[in-house]
Amino acid sequence: MNIEDTEIKEVKLFRPSLHEDIRGFFYEAYREDILKKNGINFSMVQKNVSFSKKKGTIRGLHFQIPPFHQTKIVNVNRGSILDIALDIRKDSPSFLKHVKRILTAEDKTSILIPKGFAHGVLVLKDHTEITYLVDNLYSLECDKGIKWNDPSLNIDWNFNGETIISNKDSNLPGISEILLDYIWD
Repeated sequence: MNIEDTEIKEVKLFRPSLHEDIRGFFYEAYREDILKKNGINFSMVQKNVSFSKKKGTIRGLHFQIPPFHQTKIVNVNRGSILDIALDIRKDSPSFLKHVKRILTAEDKTSILIPKGFAHGVLVLKDHTEITYLVDNLYSLECDKGIKWNDPSLNIDWNFNGETIISNKDSNLPGISEILLDYIWD
């Protein structure tokens, strides 16, 4: 597995080494020892899967607050997504900056979304399935979010088609309405 930096140092891309033959392929999708050797302390406690029927589906921008804040490793099993990691750590030099990447089932790249980042996806193909490995359990009380299209965030989703979004995500507050005074470590 190759680990690549992004424009925000805490957000990482994981590119697996693919072994292919006449049967198909094999790759290691997760290796805790390799992550630790690269200074990434992540231990999975929960695996989540989401499936979106239609391209244009938006999920996010979601995050959990302490004590149930989460680091996520996101991978696309089928289809493709535009993945957004928004830094919401108030004391960070990259506060309210974001990393944006296209992830596909074909390239098998995963992205590490650290604690203190809101996360969102735009589904780019019908019938897309995403896996999330997380290092903390889900908590309804700690579940928060930011409106995906808040203009003050300057996120270009690069999509002009019809969007599909849940009522919950449609009613998320803008960034100016959220108090972000959490300790994320």
